[in-house]
Amino acid sequence: PLELIDRCIGSKIWIIMKGDKELTGVLRGFDDYVNMVLEDVTEYEFTAEGKRVTKLESILLNGNNICLLVPGGEGPE
Repeated sequence: PLELIDRCIGSKIWIIMKGDKELTGVLRGFDDYVNMVLEDVTEYEFTAEGKRVTKLESILLNGNNICLLVPGGEGPE
């Protein structure tokens, strides 16, 4: 529910996306479609060659591609 996501604003969140991507970052905001603004983002992409890690300052994430949210999660380390 959106109330749970609202309580996560300002804290670290782990997001598992459709496909082979996962992200961790600080949740700054979201809307009714669960589009999210994250800061201090680390993106993990899993390929046949291995894991690729990308650091981003901020990101606007489309809610249609989110499978799972883990409040306080540290990612796939």
